[in-house]
Amino acid sequence: MDLNTVLEVRDARQLATWRTGDAWLGGGTYLFSEPQPHLRRLVDLSRMGWEPVAQLPDGSLEIAATCTIAQLSRFAARFPAPAAPLFEQCCRAFLASFKIWNMATVGGNLCNGLPAGPMISLTAALDGSALLQAQDGSRRRTKVADFVTGAGRKDLGEGELLRSVTLPARALTCRTAFRQVSLYGLGRSGALVIGALDPLDGSLAITVTAATVRPVRLWFPTPPGAAVLRGTLDAAVAGPEWFDDIHGLPAWRRHMALRLAEEVRAELAPHPSSPEEAAR
Repeated sequence: MDLNTVLEVRDARQLATWRTGDAWLGGGTYLFSEPQPHLRRLVDLSRMGWEPVAQLPDGSLEIAATCTIAQLSRFAARFPAPAAPLFEQCCRAFLASFKIWNMATVGGNLCNGLPAGPMISLTAALDGSALLQAQDGSRRRTKVADFVTGAGRKDLGEGELLRSVTLPARALTCRTAFRQVSLYGLGRSGALVIGALDPLDGSLAITVTAATVRPVRLWFPTPPGAAVLRGTLDAAVAGPEWFDDIHGLPAWRRHMALRLAEEVRAELAPHPSSPEEAAR
């Protein structure tokens, strides 16, 4: 789409005062998909030269905001970590043409803050933290699960930039399980649930996205029984937090999230020795 209110595109390497009507430009797949009448200038990040994905000395992964879905998919194909299959599963959760696949960025997906954003699902499930940079150069970190606060809402100040997301080394060693459901065969995610079982202490994290307006990450020191999981998830999501749009009613999303969460728990948790233990 031609954004006819945009008067200037500025290279982000050239420092300039942030002003009303500015917006960061990553891949542009959202910005150019619909009218943006409030925009006057785009600040282009494409020439910043950030390495798409880098493994840090401590074993963690830093994913640049400008990393495209295609770049992340290619990296995951040769990444030997136990959690690597989850990367491709989340990349494939996009409803994306090859053009979107090669232009859409991880940072853009997070900053849109949409419930069905699969990069939100991936990075929240693996306990990712977002590095944010203000206009004065100061930086802060926040958990991805806290960064997205509602449908289209995120913890970003005026002119603040999402620089990267870091996934801790320990999370990359987790055994994962992935479930997704849509109303239609090629529809947008109505519920997406990811489980991550820590091999060091046996703890289990279950993250629900798409069904809820924000990521909901539940952590259990030991895998819970079915009843505990259901009760904990129901308590963690207030009624209005079940997302409601044409891709699924709240009651259906809740039903599917609970069902998929139980499937994930059953796949990752050790088999209980008795019916009583299963209920706990």
